[in-house]
Order: sequence, then structure tokens, then C-alpha cells
Amino acid sequence: MTVTKQALDALALSEAEYEAIVERLGREPNELELGMFGSLWSEHCGYKHSKPLLRMFASQSPRLLVAAGDENAGAVDIGGGLAVVFKIESHNHPSAIEPFEGAATGVGGIVRDIFAMGARPIALLNSLRFGPLLEPRNRHLFNGVVAGISSYGNCIGIPNVGGEVVFSPSYSGNPLVNAMCVGLVEKDKLIRAATGPPGSVMLLVGSETGRDGIHGASGLASRTFEDEREMRPAVQVSNPFLEKALIEACLEAAASGHVVGLQDLGAAGLTSASVESASNGGTGFELDVSAVPRRDSGMTPYEVMLSESQERMLVFVQEDSVEPARGIFDRWDIPTAVIGRVTGSRGARIFEGGVLKGDAPVGLLDDPPQYRLNGVEPEWQAQLQGWDMDSVPLPSIPPSDALLRLLASPNIASKESVFRQYDHQVQTNSVVTPGADAAVLRIKGSAKGLALATDGNGRYCYLDPYVGGMIAVAEACRNVSAMGAEPVALTNCLNFGNPERPDVYYQLERCVEGMALASRTLGAPIISGNVSLYNETRGEAIYPTPIVGALGLLDDVAARVTPGFRVEGDLVVLLGVTELEGAAAALSGSECLETMHGLVAGQPAIDLGVEAAAQRACREAASRRLLRSAHDCSDGGLAVAIAESCIATGLGVVVDAAIAGRWDASLFGECQSRIVVSLDRERLDELVDVCGEAGAPWSLIGEVGGASMVVPGLMDLRVEKLGAAWRGGIEIHGAPGPEDSAS
Repeated sequence: MTVTKQALDALALSEAEYEAIVERLGREPNELELGMFGSLWSEHCGYKHSKPLLRMFASQSPRLLVAAGDENAGAVDIGGGLAVVFKIESHNHPSAIEPFEGAATGVGGIVRDIFAMGARPIALLNSLRFGPLLEPRNRHLFNGVVAGISSYGNCIGIPNVGGEVVFSPSYSGNPLVNAMCVGLVEKDKLIRAATGPPGSVMLLVGSETGRDGIHGASGLASRTFEDEREMRPAVQVSNPFLEKALIEACLEAAASGHVVGLQDLGAAGLTSASVESASNGGTGFELDVSAVPRRDSGMTPYEVMLSESQERMLVFVQEDSVEPARGIFDRWDIPTAVIGRVTGSRGARIFEGGVLKGDAPVGLLDDPPQYRLNGVEPEWQAQLQGWDMDSVPLPSIPPSDALLRLLASPNIASKESVFRQYDHQVQTNSVVTPGADAAVLRIKGSAKGLALATDGNGRYCYLDPYVGGMIAVAEACRNVSAMGAEPVALTNCLNFGNPERPDVYYQLERCVEGMALASRTLGAPIISGNVSLYNETRGEAIYPTPIVGALGLLDDVAARVTPGFRVEGDLVVLLGVTELEGAAAALSGSECLETMHGLVAGQPAIDLGVEAAAQRACREAASRRLLRSAHDCSDGGLAVAIAESCIATGLGVVVDAAIAGRWDASLFGECQSRIVVSLDRERLDELVDVCGEAGAPWSLIGEVGGASMVVPGLMDLRVEKLGAAWRGGIEIHGAPGPEDSAS
């Protein structure tokens, strides 16, 4: 082997992988070819540690148009000749190094995945994780990421309608920035990321190519990093105004009929865009790097092929469509360049002028090794799961003070200081905006609506990755069901540490197994997603954090339900249980346990049968217009869910259900599958019938009214006081307002 181990490490290739390349290629690769192999065989592009596990995800559905892995994003039929295209992806490591640009380019990249399929992007969501904000470094990351997301999304005119923000020491130094985009297209106008037939012309459109982002896929996203300074050049630079024009030009070109294939230049830039398109099309190509417009002088073929400069697309057109297609991009002031042609050779041939610089089979470049490792359950996991929860003392403060403290916890407190920086009304489709269980968008020209949510709980997965994976899927589906929408498809982003460590691989494998089971049980296939591994800093892995994005469909957007109590005298019913239990086990992995006792322990649990029944009952009750409000129970448990329903409208409630056992477990335990609903007392019998038909347990727990949240004998708090604690939590814990965040 003539290449050094240091050179292989820079490409995240092992010596064994290099030897496999030499054997299959029949010779040693040159520098350019090795760089292309390094990027395409990286974890980020090749999914070599995760693809065998991802096959567990079922994607069968009568609505399914494009499944996971087939194209840039998944697509489902929503009727009326329309399809929804959506996906979630990570930009974790770039955001840890350059938070503003890392987050901004993460948004830009996921948007390009959507319009690359011919769909107009109509919504953005995000799921963010940071360390505690009282630490200056974490506050810097938080402010930069939020500013980057808002700046890019606002500039390109796509509403940012929802998401979540969670804080934990686990994410200090390694934030998670997961961006989701949703698009709408006529289903017979979906575009493929394929080359078209031999003879087709390769057009590079958009930004000039620079040196930013080189080794982003192999060096930044496919290994751990200890010194952020060494990786700073691997972070891309954004231009949202160019992206806005690129969206419009690509959609017009796609609709014109001149385009036979369209692909985003994301990770690994021209290398992945050209090779993956050729692989999809069953063709080869010849590409001339000297024809690629550049913004940096003296760039080598290696740098041109591996640059991850943003706002670039690869467009495939047949010979007679070149000038009409270029005319469309000219009208939008988007630069274009003919950089190559599609061949029938199945080879990837890279030229500089007339000189051949690289030549490798497409099938070899796009066929990275796959590893199925043996995960090992970490010893500490059984110890934490077996923690004697009955030995945990009651909080040392009264229930009312405990509720106020939880409402002010950064994980529960209002995220208005974040989402008010986002434009969530542009395009005028937003019916329910950030702050509810899910966002709701209308489909113009029809009665239908879309409900969108992201969710995931790293604490649960840390304690039990199998159960935590199930809960991540269940809660994302529950969020859209609480709005009255049927979950029809899911996307996911799997954020984990180094998969080569047996304990991390165990977490990844068990999480995927749990998610797959929940997806099948709830009838919502996982149709797209992203895997982000090697999320570690100085040998410490983040919590295993699968994020699930849910797409829900409302046949009538007017039937949506929101969390806030609406009418004095309405009854409050808890779907999913027959009584309020006070068993200490309910505190397992809860926000209460960590906030009050500084402890992450216990055995999370979920019954997927009950989960499915409770969600069915909620959706059916909403469709029959029985419900005035609905809100799922999640972080902070029942008391927090009820308090949030009070805060939303200013109406109080009396919770007069019998509370057995421990008050902290009854009020703040995080038993799954529960949804708080309110309705006219005259319609209770109808709700009972719906629950019976769905097989869902239920319990009458109180009545809406007054200006306080009252639990007799335990708490009596004015709604204004609840709201003050909830609204001020983020600022109290160290985050400035939006004016400071943008500075």
C-alpha cells in the first residue's frame, strides 16, 4: 500500500477498505479517484454501518410513491392528484464548528432535496439539541444556530412552522441540528435524480464552485472530531438569495418538460451528484472539470469534484433541450455551464480539458461496504433500568412550586423566543403555527390540511433504546393525531455516537428495531431520512437521539383541534388510561426526575396497542367535531399538559379525579399514550362510544372554568402565574431574546 494511513484517515477510509478498492479496481487509485471513493464510501454518503439496519423499516403503504433510499426524499399520495415530498436531515458537525453557517446550509440542503424532485417547498421544521444555556459555549451555539435557521428560511420565503428545542449536558459541544422540509407537487410530475439516456447533457447550475466544504462528507460527518479548527474549512457558506432564485428556476425548468433528471449537489458535491444520478440511470458519464465555473483560482480536479459549495444543482437534459433549459435559468439570472455528457459505458470519467484525470466504474463507486456489527449492551444500562424508583423521595417543595419549576425548565418552557424569529406565515398556508402539538397547513384549492411535527427523547433512548425508539415514533404520531390528523408517513434522523463502539452500535440497532415496530403498529411507514453518526466530543457520545418527523393528513382542515381549553364548563377527559396512577415507575426518564433530583434512571415503558387505540379515538372524535381541545401528555406529564392548555387561552381548570399513590408520579410522571381533551358535557356519551369503538381507555378528570388551575388538596395556581413561569423559562436559563440572537 503506497498511500499513507494519515491520508486514509482524512478520508475516513480504513486500510481494509483501501485494499478492497485496489482489488476491485485492479490497480491503485490516483488521488482524485481515492478522494471520490472516500466521499462515496463515507458513512455520510454510503451508510455503511446503518444501511443493513435501515432495511428493518417498513415503507409499504397504498399512498407510497417514492420509498426511502430511492430518491432525494420520500413521497406519498394525498389524493386529488397531489403528492407530498418530505425528509429530515442533520447538519450537526458543521453547526458545532460554525453554528450560523452550519445551520443555514443545513436548511438550504434539505430544501434542495425537495425541489430536486419537482416539488415546491411549503414548510420547514427543525429539531434542535444543545447543552445547558448557562454555559457560554452552548449559548453561542444556540444563538448562532437559531440565527442561521431564521436567516436562511426567511430569505427563501418558506415558512418555518414547527419543531422542538431540547437541552441536556449530553449535547454540550456537539449540538444536533436536524432540519425538515415538506414540499407539494402534482404526483405525475415528480422528477428523478437520474441521468436520462446516453447522450444527455450535464448542466451545472447555480453558484460558482469554491474550496468550501471539501471533505465535508468524509472528514466532517463520518468521524469524530477533537479540534474544530482543523475542520473549519469543511463548513460550507450559504447564499439564500441565490437559493430562492434557484428554487423558482428549477421548478420552472422541471415543469417545462426539458429536464430528464435533477440532482442536488450536497455531500461530496459533484462526485455524489454525478455518480448517484448515473447509478440511478444505469449509465456512465464524462465530466470536464475545466468547464466548471469557479470562484477560487488554481483549484485542482480533486477540489472541484469534492467541493460542497452550496446552491448548486446538476440538471440533465437531452441535446435538443439544452438551449431552452438554459434560457429558463438565464431569465432567473442563474449561471449555467455544460460540464459533461451521459454515456452508456457505466464508467465515471473525469477530464481536465482533454486530459483524463480519473476513471472508475460507477457501480464500484456507488457500492460501499456494509457492516453488520455485534452490539453489546452497556453494563450501566441494566443498573439504571433497575433503579429502585420507590426510593426516590418526593420533591422537597409543594406540588404547586414543583409545577412552576417544571414549566420554567428549558425543555418545557415556551420556545417563543426562538420561533418568533422565524417567518411562519409566508405563503399564507399556515393554519396552526408554532406552539401547538403540530403545525397545520391548508392545501389551497381543497378542503384538506397537513399536520406536521418532529419529536424524539434522548433520555428514554439512553435508558432503553428499544423502548425509546418506539416512543419517538409514537409521540410524533400522537402529536399529529392530537390535531385530528391521520399519520400517513414518517421521516427520521438517527443521531448517534461512533457506531464502531459496541455500546453505540447496540443503541443504534435497538432503536431502529423499536422504531420499526412502532411504525408498523401505528400504520405510518418511514419513507425517508438521514443517519448522523460519530456525534461525540472527546470520547463522550451524545444521548442516542432518533428524531421522527410525522406527516398527518386532515380530510377537512376545518376539523383540526388545538391544545387550548375553549369553553367554561367543558369536561376534561384523559384518553389512554382509566385512572390517574401514582406508581413511582412513571417517573422513569422523566423531566421531573432530572429537574427535581438530578437523576436520569428507570425503565421507560409503552403499550403500542393502547397507543394506537388512543390515537384512533382522538382522530375519530375530532372528525365528528366532538372535541374543543386536545393536547398530548409528554415532557412534564399530565400537570404540565393541563397547564399548557390553560395558558393557551387563559382559562382555568379543576382537576377533581382521584389521585392514588405518589402525587409527583400522578402529576408529573410520563406514562405514554395519553391525550388531554375537552368537550361539551352534553357530548360525553358520544366520546365514550368513540372510545369503545376504538378500544381506547379513558377517564373523566375535571372541568374547564375559572382563572386558576386547581387540583384539590395539592395546588391552586392562577393561570397568569403559570404563564409567567412558562414564558420566562428560556431567558431565565441563559438565552437572550431574538435581538441578541441575531447579533
